[in-house]
Amino acid sequence: MGAAGPKRRVKAKVAAGSKDGAQAAGPDKSKAAANRDAAARAASLKAVVINALDDMKALEIKVLDVRGLTDVADTMVIASGTSDRHVRSVAQKLVEKTKAAGFRPHGVEGQQDSDWVLIDLNEMIVHVMLPRVREFYGLEKLWDMTTTKRAARA
Repeated sequence: MGAAGPKRRVKAKVAAGSKDGAQAAGPDKSKAAANRDAAARAASLKAVVINALDDMKALEIKVLDVRGLTDVADTMVIASGTSDRHVRSVAQKLVEKTKAAGFRPHGVEGQQDSDWVLIDLNEMIVHVMLPRVREFYGLEKLWDMTTTKRAARA
């Protein structure tokens, strides 16, 4: 019986030692895991948004990567609607589908006039606009910077 006792202790010490080793490597692994989770969440949100816009027949859907240009969001999506009613419907359906997928919008602006509705989804901002409003403000020209333009700017 005495011989079984020390073996158990040795096993317990090895297990505790491996646990401590895992904790020492844990912060690096947890950062990598957090980055993977954030990337997966962003990809999932992007898919939900694009599918919702496509389902509602939004026109000229454009996805812009604005990382490095602003701290407000990582991605900006711009789409057009055919009328103020269509813009409002697209925005409402987008909010419904993102909520159903587990993404809570931070805010929605412009639903009263419906010329331009902005949906803030934290890491993504979605603009749904009438074509004339989209042309007037030219958000694509303002925010669309290719890697060569970004390198020249830096």
